[in-house]
Formats: sequence, structure tokens, C-alpha cells
Amino acid sequence: MISCVILHFAEVRERCGTARESVDVSPGATLEDLWSLLLQRHPGLREARFKPTPCRNRRVASWDDAVAAGDEVAFLMPVSGG
Repeated sequence: MISCVILHFAEVRERCGTARESVDVSPGATLEDLWSLLLQRHPGLREARFKPTPCRNRRVASWDDAVAAGDEVAFLMPVSGG
């Protein structure tokens, strides 16, 4: 197992009820796998209308990027302004 930290911002933080959490995943797990894990842990995330943008180590990433030990991950919801 490898450990990483998921940071939660804005709507994701509200729906998860925390600003950060540590997770353990199998080697080779992707950001898509992490998002699926979060959906299981926090069912309220399913109510979000948009799929977030995955970020790994403060950079926008692809859903199929593998997670490495010690990574810092965030899932950012789209924003709108006017």
C-alpha cells in the first residue's frame, strides 16, 4: 500500500466535511481510482453536478496518472464568475 494526502477545497471540502485526509491505495492506483474511493467514503460527492479537475502535487493531472507515495492530490470543481 502507498499513502497520499487528499486536500479538499470549496464544494468538495463542504461535501466531505474535512479539508484533508490521508488514504492508502494499492500501487498502480490512478487519480480516477482515488476519486472512486472518495465517492465511496463521501456519498455526498455524488450530488456534485460536474466532475472535478484532478491535481497531483499542485499541478493539473490526467485521470489515468498513477499515484505515488507521498503525493498531494486535490480534486477541483469548476468555478464560474460574472
